[in-house]
Amino acid sequence: MTGMLRITFKQLHYFSVVAQEQNIAAAARKLFISQPAITNALKLLEGNLDTQLLIRHHARGVTLTSSGKVFLVRARNLLAQAHELELSTIDSGPMLRGRLEIGCYSSLAPMYMPRLITEFLNLHPQVDLRLHESTRGDLITGLMEGDLDYAFTPCHSLGQDLIQQLLLKRYPCVILGSNHPLASQTKIHLSELVDHPMVLLDFDSSRNYFINLFRTHGLEPWIRYWSPSFETVRGLVANGLGYSILVTRPKADFDYNGRPLFVRPIAEDVEADELGLISVVQRRPTNLMKAFQEFSVEHFKKIEKVEHSSTDTHHVISH
Repeated sequence: MTGMLRITFKQLHYFSVVAQEQNIAAAARKLFISQPAITNALKLLEGNLDTQLLIRHHARGVTLTSSGKVFLVRARNLLAQAHELELSTIDSGPMLRGRLEIGCYSSLAPMYMPRLITEFLNLHPQVDLRLHESTRGDLITGLMEGDLDYAFTPCHSLGQDLIQQLLLKRYPCVILGSNHPLASQTKIHLSELVDHPMVLLDFDSSRNYFINLFRTHGLEPWIRYWSPSFETVRGLVANGLGYSILVTRPKADFDYNGRPLFVRPIAEDVEADELGLISVVQRRPTNLMKAFQEFSVEHFKKIEKVEHSSTDTHHVISH
């Protein structure tokens, strides 16, 4: 057939590795081939597409053009589909095989990922699942550039190029040290907190979420300490340096040094923070990706049932 694009999987693979390494020499070393072989393959690829995918910088590697960024996601998608087809031909049995690149919001990962990954791999031991913890912005970038298949992250204010599968609604609570004057109350109004010092979890999108809980009600918190570490925040609170508001509740309400923490619900109706499984609209999911998504949905349904049946006055999930 005349006019058909003569694009090969080898060209797509070379392009994907160069984009990942951002350097042709580094890609050549990783692929165990010569630099000219990669350069020629990329020239053929760009020629067949009639577009520039990479900008070459003298002694400074390469960067993707806007067209290259869009094409990279499609190329990796096609490579993943081809790899799955190859595996299904080699092994026609029901066992899933292949590689999954999963991202997770850093403060969520300790709460949910170990158990989820273990249970999924118990069902599918031939799967190579890689976990990447990062900020929400970096996870979205990883999805858009094709480095991640899915990401577990708060799913508010997502762009139109992303799909969200809501997994869990999470509600904030006040945490207090044992000597805090409000610790004896069964629930706490936000207006009662503003005259007390706050220890803010100052990590990525979390900071705006917690501050806006107050501002939505016309209040402004007195923030005395900031930390990007969830455990540091809990430690400061346990030592009496202020209260905090969190949506993470480990099984034990103690800091690292064994000091007790008291968790109290917020009296006002406050915005829930939603945990979602995020993917890219233009990414065609493989059978392995579909299986992981279905497993994740069912896994979090079980978690939600456990939390709703808890005897705690308010459930606190993870942020």
